[in-house]
Amino acid sequence: MDLLELRGQIDEIDEQIVSLYERRMDISRQVAEYKIGTGKKVFDKAREEEKLRKVKSLTHNEFNSHGIEELFEQIMSMSRKLQYRLLTEHGSIGKLPFIEMDRLYEDKARVVFQGAEGAYSQAAMIQYFGDKVNSFHVDTFRDAMIAIDEGSADFAVLPIENSTAGVVSEIYDLLAEFENYIVGEQIIKIEHCLMALPGTKIEDIETVYSHPQSLMQSARFLNEHSWQQISMQNNAFAARKVAGSGDKRKAAIASEYAAKLYGLEVLVKGVNQSSTNSTRFIIVTNQKVFLKDAKKVSICFEVPHESGSLYHMLSHFIYNNLNMNRIESRPIEGRNWEYRFFIDFDGNLSDSSVKNALRGLREEARNMRVLGNY
Repeated sequence: MDLLELRGQIDEIDEQIVSLYERRMDISRQVAEYKIGTGKKVFDKAREEEKLRKVKSLTHNEFNSHGIEELFEQIMSMSRKLQYRLLTEHGSIGKLPFIEMDRLYEDKARVVFQGAEGAYSQAAMIQYFGDKVNSFHVDTFRDAMIAIDEGSADFAVLPIENSTAGVVSEIYDLLAEFENYIVGEQIIKIEHCLMALPGTKIEDIETVYSHPQSLMQSARFLNEHSWQQISMQNNAFAARKVAGSGDKRKAAIASEYAAKLYGLEVLVKGVNQSSTNSTRFIIVTNQKVFLKDAKKVSICFEVPHESGSLYHMLSHFIYNNLNMNRIESRPIEGRNWEYRFFIDFDGNLSDSSVKNALRGLREEARNMRVLGNY
């Protein structure tokens, strides 16, 4: 046979496959209607595994066996997604335990941030809540999470990502650990300044203090000097330490606001190498609420340690036409080589497409949690 004849035969087979696929999906629709009436779950893992074993046994070589397994995994996945959609349309999806709000807080909201006065977290807080915000600060990110978890603060402001240094992994771990939720975000431009006691000259400096990420972001500038670099919990802590030392051999890298606050002199502005350096802060509370015009959803989940498991979870975003704009993974404590995935995608919890995707993820992933809509 020539190539055209072979392609013609493939076209005939493909038409049959399409016809059989549509027939199968029509039956899946009837299955969904049955499940709606009986309350039966869509995802039946044991049934699907048995089905895969059966269809693989019908093939005649190993290559085809793997191909059929992948094909039927996709067919059954599409069938489930159709059933999830129908459940949503019939109102059988259940209500998400999040309350839609017109506004998140009144003027008396109490806000906590990590660090000392003059920290970038404080600047982000002021930009989001205003300069009259009722606030206090704590030493660690965990302390901030505990404060809102226990109710001593209504909101916490936490850095989650820097455009140069990447994510703040500790924040992801704390989001998984605590029953707290993201309700907003604030992005601020970062301009690190080298500061010291008034009258200090560059040649006087022997030691520089700052947060590890700030030291890394300023590496090009710092490498021009032979200064000792000492990491601090927070840039503002570094500025406060230098201010209280009375020692002109010590300097800090922090914000210009911190320099003014602690009476330090800015020796060099913009020591971080990136002029577009920005940090994204999240606003977190212990209430399951979201603004009705929220546009981003954050979730986390775990998947079985099996080939293709993450792929199948991500297919829920593709099928529901949801734009996923971030994925991060963190190791799960006590379970070697297993990971928890954090995903941000565009949408609102009231959208049917979002409800549909979350329904599928909740049934098929392990420990799926909505971390917030903002």
